[in-house]
Amino acid sequence: MPNWVRGEYEITTDPVCIDPQTVQGWLRETYWARGIPLEKVVRSMEGSECFGVLRDTELVGFARAVTDYATFAWVCDVYIAEPFRGQGLAKWLIKTMREHPQLQRLRRWVLATHDAHEIYKHCGFRSLRRPENWLEIRAEDPYGVDTTSDL
Repeated sequence: MPNWVRGEYEITTDPVCIDPQTVQGWLRETYWARGIPLEKVVRSMEGSECFGVLRDTELVGFARAVTDYATFAWVCDVYIAEPFRGQGLAKWLIKTMREHPQLQRLRRWVLATHDAHEIYKHCGFRSLRRPENWLEIRAEDPYGVDTTSDL
């Protein structure tokens, strides 16, 4: 499994290093996954290429790509723990995801964000060329916790 190192930080895709309970603790407080139960986090991680940001052995960041490894990747659940923000770790994490050997030559990468457009634009993401071509089925309140997120 590839690992990437920058100073005291490392990005890994080794599932042994990415604790689902830590990830769930972060995600259940976010606007996009408020209240998400642990079993949903575990299943989502099993169906994705997951990336963990480590400082020594401490997990300080996470993201995953839902992908078919051939044509498409959806970047989601990008999270850097509060004490580690402002160091460019999110940008490095997205760049690393885009460099992953098994995620090369995909036709499309997508993501959704409410408040981090500039981070993702810095990483090459742009608004959808034809947003009118995209449709969705949205489950309201999927985890039994009222949320007002637009994502």
